[in-house]
Amino acid sequence: MTTSNSDFTARETLRLLGPDPDNWVPDRPGIDHNVTIIGGSGSGSTFVFALRRAGIGRVTEIDAADDEAHAGVWLTRARMRTLRTPKHLPGPELGIPELSFQAWYEARHGAAAYAEIDRIERVAWAEYLSWYRHFLGIQVRYQTKLVRIEPVAGFFRLHLEVNGVPLLETTRKIIFANGVAGTGGSYIPPILADLPRTLYAHTADAIDFEALRGKTVAVLGAAASAFDAAAVALESGAKAVHLFVRRSAIASLSVLRVRDYPGAYDNYPQLPDAARWFQAWHFRQAGTAPPPNSIKRAIAFPNFHIHLSAPWKSARKLGDRIAIEVNDDVFEFDFAIAGTGYFVDPTKRPELADFSQHIALWRDRYQPTEGLRDDGLGAHPYLGSAHEYQEKVPGTAPYLKDIHVFNPAGLVSFGLPVGDIHSIRRDVPAIVSRISHDLFFEDWAHHEARITGDIAPDFEDSLYAAAVWKQPIEAATR
Repeated sequence: MTTSNSDFTARETLRLLGPDPDNWVPDRPGIDHNVTIIGGSGSGSTFVFALRRAGIGRVTEIDAADDEAHAGVWLTRARMRTLRTPKHLPGPELGIPELSFQAWYEARHGAAAYAEIDRIERVAWAEYLSWYRHFLGIQVRYQTKLVRIEPVAGFFRLHLEVNGVPLLETTRKIIFANGVAGTGGSYIPPILADLPRTLYAHTADAIDFEALRGKTVAVLGAAASAFDAAAVALESGAKAVHLFVRRSAIASLSVLRVRDYPGAYDNYPQLPDAARWFQAWHFRQAGTAPPPNSIKRAIAFPNFHIHLSAPWKSARKLGDRIAIEVNDDVFEFDFAIAGTGYFVDPTKRPELADFSQHIALWRDRYQPTEGLRDDGLGAHPYLGSAHEYQEKVPGTAPYLKDIHVFNPAGLVSFGLPVGDIHSIRRDVPAIVSRISHDLFFEDWAHHEARITGDIAPDFEDSLYAAAVWKQPIEAATR
């Protein structure tokens, strides 16, 4: 099937589904948007499509990036060759096969080519998301940064910067579809805090790998992003790369994979708090296992070295290099890369500053036994069934229910890395359903009048008057 035929088939499928419902949400004076989506990558665009099919209009999607190529991670900070998720997982197509990655890929490369791939190539995934966005006519407002959310009775004021110029808009609902750092940030180990930023970077940063040609590089961490960064440094001509691991072995148990089946996936949010906490704690204890292909990519280079049981004792500037003390040894490096993941903490996000103290966190709702304590997990927001923030103290911030979180801050509440492909099938419909519910009942007086008010009849009695049975006169007089 050719690309044009594939697009025709997808368009024909949408035609057979019927037109998008009209926007049924009544306008409110002074309100610009019913829903504002923060994040212009794949999940944000999926929400736009899902809301459109639910008949919810006046939806806007914003992203601080300059353009489509710089939005999200796939063509910027992501350095893996293939995605880490299986190729068959349902995703942005929302149950419409003709909009799936498989349909898109087979149209361009053939069914045999799709059958041969084990994982989706990162660049191919980016191309698919671009096709999805443009095919469905989804408009993302780039160069639009959310600076601050100001709660007002019944809506939010959004303080934005559009290409550096302040702008104020209003919205009734907010969806955060803004990736791994969306409710926190990059975790920088304290041991690096005193070093100048010219000597180290986090894997989330834009790293000039070409500048590392001929240099000796240290990588701290052993998850997938650490191995991917090490591989790119080696492929860019680094003299040597040393990867340091705290554990005595690289994590190899994929805890999340074993819970990724329909029973656990669909029912996980209904587990009691103790069970959800234990599963999150168990995941942290096991560590994040890098994919085998990420390891193979790095170890293919003879100048790549792994240090096990090697936590850093100190790191200091030594001339224009870094001196790192590990166990009883001291190593010198030209540059360090922290592949140390991300932290979650709503109180650290500037856009939430007006009300972050009111957001219920897991540490506010559940106290684990001593052996299961984890301060990092305790800082995750305690989300409701539609991923909405909840109040720490009931009645103090009722507007929190109108902010939905579709990013990894939902790990403890929902059991999977929220925002990844895994979570689309379950969580996007749940969030859209709740938004529909809230918008409908908040305007119930309007809808009650609409569905019970006087309307013009579809026809007059004269349409059927001639066919109405009339008792014959002679029969009635006998």
